[in-house]
Amino acid sequence: MLSDYVLSPVRFDVREKGADVLDDLVVPDLETIMNVYESGELVALQHEIKRDLNAYFSNLLKSPVRSLADVIAYNKEHATAEMLEEYGQDFFEDAQETVLPSNAYTEAIQKLENLVKGFEKFMMDNNLDAFVAPESNGGSILAIGGHPGITVPAGFNPKNVHAGSDPKGVPIGILFGGVKGSEGTLIEIAYAFEQATKIRKPPIIPS
Repeated sequence: MLSDYVLSPVRFDVREKGADVLDDLVVPDLETIMNVYESGELVALQHEIKRDLNAYFSNLLKSPVRSLADVIAYNKEHATAEMLEEYGQDFFEDAQETVLPSNAYTEAIQKLENLVKGFEKFMMDNNLDAFVAPESNGGSILAIGGHPGITVPAGFNPKNVHAGSDPKGVPIGILFGGVKGSEGTLIEIAYAFEQATKIRKPPIIPS
């Protein structure tokens, strides 16, 4: 697994430098958090993007669109330029159908708040300065509660080499995430990781 490929050498490197690493900890309700349908994230986003885009566009001094509905219509009128056939706009159209206030939105927000509380309790109960995840896999954990995170290079995946690309493979990263207000600590940890491992290698860009 890519997660093992990324994290196994990291555990060894940081332990060598004196860091305390707790293995096999599992964020509560992780599968639910990673599933936008189960977590409530998709429902919340659909309602909020309509509300917030409408507010943003309505306050512009000059704009060809004034609402999400206008954006949808514009995309249809300029379907070729906007590559509508290739990418569609199902998300926008589903969002346009939402109405606030909404029981579905209220329930989604409550579910997200409960998941956030579970994550914050997990961090505090284990006395963690940060949690570590390969690449941006932990992004959803952080995003639902507006928690900070930082990603730094962690090497290359030699099993994923594309023709004409760097022979070392595709660059991969490691994410350090934490609770609100821990930005300074996360930057220090990420910097210390980079200095301790010197793992970053500039990619080879074919000429």
